[in-house]
Amino acid sequence: MKNIFTNRSLLKKLIIVPSILIAGLSINSCSDDFLNQPAYNSSDTESVFTNIETADAFVQGLYRGLVPTEMFYQLGAGDTVTHSAEDGSTNNSKYNICNYQYDAKTPNTVTGIYSAMYAVIERTNIAIDRLPDMPASQKRDALLAEAKAIRAFCYYNLIRVYGDVPAIWIPLEEADPNDPSTLYPKRSSRDVIYDKVIADIQESINNMPASNGTPERLNKQSTNALLAKIALYAAGYSLRWDLNTSSPGIMSRRPDNARVQQLYQIADAALDSVIKGGTNSLVQAQGGKSGFEALWFNFDRRNFSAVNQEMMWHIAEYGPNTNSAFGVYAHPGSRGGTYGSRKALQFILPSYYLSFNAADKRRDVATTSYSIYFLNSGNASDTWVDVGTTYSCIMPGKFRISWCVEPQAADARNLNIPIIRYADVLLMYAETQNYLNSGPTAGGIAALMQVRNRAGIGSLPIPSGQQAFESALVQERKWEFSDEFMLRTDLIRMNRIASEIDATKQAMKNLSNRTGQFASTPVYRLYKYHKNAQVYGDPFLAVTYIDLTDPAQIAQVQAVPTSSAGYAAYQTTLKAIALANGQTSAADDKWYPANMFQAYTSTFNGNARKAVGFTAGFNALQVGNIIYTKPTGSAENGGTYPNWIEGGGDGLFYGFVPNKTELLPFAAASAGHPLIDNPNLTQLPGY
Repeated sequence: MKNIFTNRSLLKKLIIVPSILIAGLSINSCSDDFLNQPAYNSSDTESVFTNIETADAFVQGLYRGLVPTEMFYQLGAGDTVTHSAEDGSTNNSKYNICNYQYDAKTPNTVTGIYSAMYAVIERTNIAIDRLPDMPASQKRDALLAEAKAIRAFCYYNLIRVYGDVPAIWIPLEEADPNDPSTLYPKRSSRDVIYDKVIADIQESINNMPASNGTPERLNKQSTNALLAKIALYAAGYSLRWDLNTSSPGIMSRRPDNARVQQLYQIADAALDSVIKGGTNSLVQAQGGKSGFEALWFNFDRRNFSAVNQEMMWHIAEYGPNTNSAFGVYAHPGSRGGTYGSRKALQFILPSYYLSFNAADKRRDVATTSYSIYFLNSGNASDTWVDVGTTYSCIMPGKFRISWCVEPQAADARNLNIPIIRYADVLLMYAETQNYLNSGPTAGGIAALMQVRNRAGIGSLPIPSGQQAFESALVQERKWEFSDEFMLRTDLIRMNRIASEIDATKQAMKNLSNRTGQFASTPVYRLYKYHKNAQVYGDPFLAVTYIDLTDPAQIAQVQAVPTSSAGYAAYQTTLKAIALANGQTSAADDKWYPANMFQAYTSTFNGNARKAVGFTAGFNALQVGNIIYTKPTGSAENGGTYPNWIEGGGDGLFYGFVPNKTELLPFAAASAGHPLIDNPNLTQLPGY
């Protein structure tokens, strides 16, 4: 390493990785030509900052790698909403991490976020160091403000995952090679880091443009929203420990309450600026779709002009050079056909699916009770259907493959990555108003009501007390932001992670036993047979179903014939039941029942699908490896909870340990952490 520091030109070559400069971001990310143009191949950082065009290209390159795959692949679950579709028998990282079962010595420890964020931080430090040397101009100042905001976002990601981390504010080539902290940086106080990046944004935000051509780049409004989010994390709860003594940590706010109040005020003012700016709004109902459905359908279709008033910042992902696996894991799953065999590795906890108010338009957008599967042989001439699922395989729905444009590849979905929505601004504002005024204000209530009215639940009562209103906001955030990889750390900063985990574990036991809030949850559902269009952009939302509660009708659907000789008569019976429940059926319509508490693969459920025409693969789904083959009900599991809900050494959130697992450890040598040779990088106590 010493020779690198003495050879400045070589160091510059190492810093300017050719692929970072043109990073898949343009005035219009749909322009594949821009995304495929060659990157700069400069060996000297000064040449990049000789004119504003190349400096602009460098800053655009800072967006590349901002959201590494682990952010959603590993940490997009464990939030009491989304969970791994596999179980402990597979010993896979997704299952362990979503259940908070990790330590410093297993390969399951998340390491990629650390290295990815510091790679971007190094590039932002170069921009922040070099831009002030350019001739003064409005554009130069805007680029400098943009680089500072991106650096702030990186530190926000690091701190919410690892807690205290090294603070690096200058480019590597400017660091003192004789200073031990250059190669072996220590952890720094998260409060110091937060205060620095918040001040950076505050000092430069007025230089941000009102528009940067596309929400794929930060502008003044989205930077204000980012400032508010970071300020709320800086003021919120986190697992804290003494860096000098490494004594056990506790969940707490920073010790200076005056600064906590100030941070809430900073967030409140930034959010108020966005709201009063008048340029952002929630997507509303259009073309027969609810506002929430129109938002996600158009976002998946890359019809950004229809959603950018709400999608304030999303990361460009399009083309062969800039694309990601985002959305690969959080979708209903598909087996064969146009979409190929794409396995969904995450599923939605049924306690969350059942938590929605009946009037809430978000449930069938955020979740799906179907998966795409072939009916018979699976060849090109076969029929694919949207097959109804059970409670152990409710799927994520915001990024469903059938809504997307055709993917570049199985792991390159052409889906931009959403970061900040206007709905988040509204709910954060309701939160800051509630905190600063010791209870909800008219403005905070109005902000919450915008979100609720769009969802169709504006009639729900508004709590009057501060704690009750905050609890309502916690639940509203869960309904609104599933699979947007913010809920897990939001629950931590609001000091709700332990209580929400306990409540979810109990809710799942209640559902399994059909007691408490789920005492009257119907066991049997009658699904309407629905063919899948096998066309990208298919606007299909949800399979029609009837929850059966009449004992006589339940007895009729239970009598599934075991041979084809009885199928026609059985269909006649099912159509009559559908009609009795207000559902008319055309001559070629078909219905099939599902026991929602049994496994998808149970004998009853398998025979029911056979009766509607399934033959080959009638009991298989492209959903993980395990969970969909397990029941949800304890009675259906022989009188005990299924092991994915509760089991010896396994079960829902079995690894969660308060005051420990709220933050992830640095990996030890056996797990291959990139900084295992850093003697100054202390481990989180408890690991």
